[in-house]
Amino acid sequence: MEYLISFILILLSALFSGLTLGLLSLDAHALQRRAKHGDTDAAVIYPVRKNGNLLLTTLLLGNVAVNTTLSIFLGSIASGIVAGIIATGLIVVFGEIIPQAVISRNALFFGARTIWFTKLVLLIFYPIAWPIAKMLDHFLGDEIPTVYSKSELMDIISEHEDSEHSDVDADEERILHGALQFSHTRVREVMTPAERVVLFDENTKLNDDFFTEVQEQGFSRLPIYSGEKSNVIGILYVKDLITEAEDISIAQTEEAFEKEFLAVDQNEMLDKVLTKMLKQRRHLAVVQAKSGRFLGVVTLEDIIEEIIQVEIEDEDDEEEI
Repeated sequence: MEYLISFILILLSALFSGLTLGLLSLDAHALQRRAKHGDTDAAVIYPVRKNGNLLLTTLLLGNVAVNTTLSIFLGSIASGIVAGIIATGLIVVFGEIIPQAVISRNALFFGARTIWFTKLVLLIFYPIAWPIAKMLDHFLGDEIPTVYSKSELMDIISEHEDSEHSDVDADEERILHGALQFSHTRVREVMTPAERVVLFDENTKLNDDFFTEVQEQGFSRLPIYSGEKSNVIGILYVKDLITEAEDISIAQTEEAFEKEFLAVDQNEMLDKVLTKMLKQRRHLAVVQAKSGRFLGVVTLEDIIEEIIQVEIEDEDDEEEI
């Protein structure tokens, strides 16, 4: 009978010790997210784990009570020194080390399957644990959620891609890294500089030579300047030229030439420029200095390439803008 009681006490000690480390190692906010996405184990544990101080106080009270009872019980069936050595050995090895090592590695699994035990203990110790937990809540406040920097998130994504237990693949890793980085990239880093941009004067005639050159360049939007190339005044939409009369100047077109265009600064961040493009429904932005001097162009394609970290190639990519 003594051995049975000892075994039960050691088992209870193991449960309290293992659940204390295991359940408290689970982040409450992570559990909430996992429960939201259908993880049944997380959904079972979260209602108990969200009250962290109450759970901690209860499990520690239970652990101390069981270990004290075990020491007293062993002391009644053996001499003082022997009882002390046996109690210490049993508690440390079977009541602390082994359960903490096992349950901490499988906290979600064990926590969900022993939730009935945890709820029972919470009920038993509630009159003592609740005031202590409330005092901790008052002085310590709510648990601070784990917040990762962008660099840490990128490392986590890479670790998931490398893990056989994750469904994150290499393409998703690359795109997620790009999405986290592009908001720190400035326009000047990805824009096509003015010297590489194909420009046309507003007085250029829509004749055969013009259409041949436009077709060779292969671009759907062309900046138009007045007087000097540094003075861009609008954008020519090649697809609309089909409706225009022949041998008129670009400035005389009715639909193809638009004087309103999106102008951005070379030091603007790409995420801000992307927002402007989407809001104004623009695929191309003219990069200008504060004086209005033309510096280059940045396209929606340039920004997307920064996000997906892959160059978008088509039949015209060999040509220079």
